[in-house]
Amino acid sequence: MKIGIPETGQKRVVVVGGGFGGLVLVNKLRKSGYQVVLIDKNNYHQFQPLFYQVATAGLEPSSIVYPLRKMFQRNKDVFIRVTEVTAVHPAENRISTPLGDLRYDYLVLATGVDTNYFGNAQLAANVIPMKSVSEALYLRNILFADFESAVTAEGNEQQRLLDIVVVGGGPTGVEVAGALAEMRKHVLPKDYPEIDSSQIDIHLIQGANRLLDGMTEKASAAALHFLQELGVQVRLGTFVKDFDGQTLTMSDGSQLTAKKVIWAAGISGQLMHGIPAEAYGPGKRLKVNRFNQLEGFENIYAIGDSALLVDDAFPKGHPQVAQVAMQMGANLAENLQRALGQLAPKPFNYKDLGSMATIGRNRAVVDLPFWKFNGVFAWYTWLLVHLLQLIGFKNKLFVFFNWVWSYLTYDQSLRLVIKPRKAGALHTSFQN
Repeated sequence: MKIGIPETGQKRVVVVGGGFGGLVLVNKLRKSGYQVVLIDKNNYHQFQPLFYQVATAGLEPSSIVYPLRKMFQRNKDVFIRVTEVTAVHPAENRISTPLGDLRYDYLVLATGVDTNYFGNAQLAANVIPMKSVSEALYLRNILFADFESAVTAEGNEQQRLLDIVVVGGGPTGVEVAGALAEMRKHVLPKDYPEIDSSQIDIHLIQGANRLLDGMTEKASAAALHFLQELGVQVRLGTFVKDFDGQTLTMSDGSQLTAKKVIWAAGISGQLMHGIPAEAYGPGKRLKVNRFNQLEGFENIYAIGDSALLVDDAFPKGHPQVAQVAMQMGANLAENLQRALGQLAPKPFNYKDLGSMATIGRNRAVVDLPFWKFNGVFAWYTWLLVHLLQLIGFKNKLFVFFNWVWSYLTYDQSLRLVIKPRKAGALHTSFQN
C-alpha cells in the first residue's frame, strides 16, 4: 500500500495527532506555503473535556467530535491520513505507517497521552478508562446495562451492580463523580422506580491529600464540599493498589466491593519506535527545548501533553491541559512560518488563562489569574468557556440545546445501551 501524498516541491510538515495542539498547528499552517500532512488513528477531533457528559448520558458522542476532513476540505495543501505511525527514521527523515512510508521535512509529534495503570496489568484489565469518546460510550453502556440488571437482582448482587468507584481526584474524576451523583438524584428514581437509588454508593478515591491538586486550596475545598453535598463518599490520601474485577484493594489495606471502577488516576506518554530512550522524561513525555524541538533533533518537534518542556516556572514540565497544547501549536506554527523567511524562532512562553472544573448542576470552581470563585456563576462560566471551545456551529447548537433541556427538565433521552455487533452477525440478521 502507498500513503499517496504527492511530491510538490513544497516543504512538508507531518503532524502526528489531531488533538488540540495538532489541530491548532495544522489550522495555522494551511495557507502558509507548506504541504501539511495530518496523521491520526481517528478521522475526527474529539473534545476531551466533555467525555464525562457522554459517559453519563448528557450528550451524544457526535456532539463533541468533528470530522478532520470537513475542517480542511477547502485546503489543497492539507492532507489527512487515518493511520498510525509505527516507526520514526530520523536519519532518513521518514516515518513508517501501515499505509506506507512518508518523507518529512519537519515532523511534529502531538500524540497526546494514554491512561496510566502504573504497570499493574490487573488494573488495566479490569478498570474502565475514559481517554477517548469510544471509551466514554463504553462506560455509558456499562452503567445502564448494570442498572437494567439491578432491577431484577437482589441483595449483595444488586448492590454490586449499583455501586460505582471513581479513582482520581483531578478534573475528570471530580466531574464524573458529580455527574453520577446528579444522575442518582434526578434521573434514576424516574427511570428505575424499582431500585432504591439512595442505596447507590458513589466513591471517589484520591491519592493526594486534596482534590484538584493542580488548582488552589480554595477550589479544592469547594470541590470537596460540593461533592459531599451531593452524597459522594470521598477518600483522600489513599491509593488504589489492585482491582480484580470484584474487590478494590487500597494502600491502607482496606477494601471495597465493586463491579465498576472508573479510572481517572493518571496519564502517560506513548513510546514510539525510532525515538531514542534518552529523549523521554518522566511519564514517557518527550523532552523538548523552548522551541519545542525534541532534544538531539533539529527537525522533530513535540507539542501538547506528550511534550516535556522544563523551565524556571515549570520545573516538572507544563501542565497537561488543552491550553498548553493549543499555545504550543500556535507558537510552533509561527516558528515554522518564520523558518520560511529565514527568521529566528520565538521561544515558547505559556500564558496561564486559568483552570476550572464543574461538580454537577450550579456547582463549579474557577481559578483565573486575577480572580478565584466558585458556585453558580462559576458554573455558568464553565458552560460558556466549553461551549465556545467546541468546533463547529452545529455542535455548539446541539450541546447548548441539550444543556438547556437538561437544566429545565432534569432529564435526557440519551440513556441508551448500544451494543456493537460483529459484521458476520449483522449480515446474518439481515438475511433472516
